[in-house]
Amino acid sequence: MTNNKDLTIGMLGFGTVGSGVATMIRDNEKELTQRLGVKVNIGKIVVRDLDKERGTHVDSSLLCTNVHDVINDPSIDVIVEVMGGIEEARDAIEKALRARKPVITANKDLMALHGHSLLHLAHENGCDLYYEASVAGGIPIIRTLEDGLASDRISGIMGIVNGTTNYILTKMKEENWSYEEALSKAQALGFAESDPTSDVEGLDAARKMAILATLAFSMEVHLEDVAVTGMTSITTEDLQLAEQFGYSVKMLGFAERDAEGVDVSVEPVFLTSSHPLAAVRNEYNAVYIYGDAVGETMFYGPGAGSMPTATSVVSDILAACRNLLLGVGGMRSHDPMNTRLIKGEEEQHAQFFHRLLVKDEIGVFSELTSIYSRHHASLGSIIQRPGEKPEEAEVILITHSISRKNHKAIIDELTASNSVKEIISQYRVEGGTKS
Repeated sequence: MTNNKDLTIGMLGFGTVGSGVATMIRDNEKELTQRLGVKVNIGKIVVRDLDKERGTHVDSSLLCTNVHDVINDPSIDVIVEVMGGIEEARDAIEKALRARKPVITANKDLMALHGHSLLHLAHENGCDLYYEASVAGGIPIIRTLEDGLASDRISGIMGIVNGTTNYILTKMKEENWSYEEALSKAQALGFAESDPTSDVEGLDAARKMAILATLAFSMEVHLEDVAVTGMTSITTEDLQLAEQFGYSVKMLGFAERDAEGVDVSVEPVFLTSSHPLAAVRNEYNAVYIYGDAVGETMFYGPGAGSMPTATSVVSDILAACRNLLLGVGGMRSHDPMNTRLIKGEEEQHAQFFHRLLVKDEIGVFSELTSIYSRHHASLGSIIQRPGEKPEEAEVILITHSISRKNHKAIIDELTASNSVKEIISQYRVEGGTKS
């Protein structure tokens, strides 16, 4: 390929993100040409409905409905997949890679489930597969891990990687809205889908954490490796209680590595209010990284939306085009360097907050401490408060670090105890410093 040849993009999909990509390529034509030395054009766009009204003006002659018309067109240099879904997108990307065309995707669901095989296929065929927009929208976290921190050894990632849940928690805390009220408002604003299950049950964040863990630790981490707890049981009372103890409630993703292996989870957390992530509000995302050399660093920005996500896609387009011009496309290996080693529950450790409703009678405290002791859990705090009824008491306990296996055993014993009337709430506690 000569340096005076314009490069042509074929787009699969033209929804929110796709229209943003087209707008950026059109509006930033001079800047993109200056960076590459050649012009970038959109050659064809696959859509489902040719007659649909679109918010972004595009020449109707570019539109088609057949994916293969784009992939098999010899004038198309780079494929951009923003169609969403899994199987159809996977099939299209595989065909594009076998045709030795670099691919840019924003598809987190696909990359979480099939990213390992797709990256291997790209390497086999000597072409690039970029996926910056699959995690955290406009935050360049993938490129940071691949390039900016490539010389460091990453030991942990902690982040707010779903804007819907963070918006809901922000409004519950600041406006005293119920979970249902906050969710309804998020849906009205377009932050949440009509079926919010993927967001509020932690599945969306789990996909993103699997992608980040795989990249940060150079190890195959699968979606099923991520321990997931949703946020639907969080109440405004939980948030108020957290604040009294110096915490904020956040829906966080964790990816941690030590000599025993890798531990990845998504769950509601009591996060110390002094931690930078505690100040992240509304629909914004933030990713906090622990590196052996760099120490602690945080990346913050919009996690979704047409233009922020399009920014990441266009950045990947530039990278793929530059590699084509230099003749070095597909030369970076994405094969995992480390043997797959995922921790079991007995090796996963954290602190926990328990709020219990118990009988207010002699011997209850002794029974509680015995339960925790049997499962090797020492207690950092024990607080008793009056219950709503004279014969009841509310007990709050914060453990020191214990295994998830022992934590589950404690919960099982508390549930079965005649002295415990209810486990009102339980949360992981994160103090903000990495031991």
